[in-house]
Amino acid sequence: MPSYTRSSRAGGTFFFTVRLADHRSDLLVRKVDVLRYVTRQTRDRLPFEINETVVLPNVIYAIWTLPAGDSDFSARWRMLKSLFSRNVPASEVTAGLSLRPGEKGVWQRRFWEHMIRDKDDFAAHRHMIHSAPVQAGLVNRMSDWPWSSVHRAIARGEVPAVAKVGDGYHPLPPGWRTEGAPYGSAMRS
Repeated sequence: MPSYTRSSRAGGTFFFTVRLADHRSDLLVRKVDVLRYVTRQTRDRLPFEINETVVLPNVIYAIWTLPAGDSDFSARWRMLKSLFSRNVPASEVTAGLSLRPGEKGVWQRRFWEHMIRDKDDFAAHRHMIHSAPVQAGLVNRMSDWPWSSVHRAIARGEVPAVAKVGDGYHPLPPGWRTEGAPYGSAMRS
């Protein structure tokens, strides 16, 4: 079994890719209300900030900032995935999967994380999240996908409503840093 080294930066900001076990599934968008509910439950028990996110049929891309002094994003994903799995009928997800004891077979066993290094790294990953539905061939414009934080960015005037994927990432506006973000004053524009 491979040995994975996870970042342990307390209060860090991280980009995540979390996938369903069945890459052909559309379970996340069919059960998006369940996903929203269990995300709220997870945030209530183990606080974190959702900076950006997009839910595709079989994958979630997200940028989260953890509270100062806390680096345990794995506990948050474990809770979210577990709560979601408990709220989805087993018959929908287990066909043909080799399951370990206690598994329901909804999610891939692992997830991918990347520690955000600076504001340019944040902006690049933010653009990747916003453009993911277009890249996946699900819509023609970022704003056409209903399960994306791009709508918050459009409402704040940070991203044009008609932006195309090829428009490149949009740098963050001055003062974008939220309280408790890990970058320090050097990160402010």
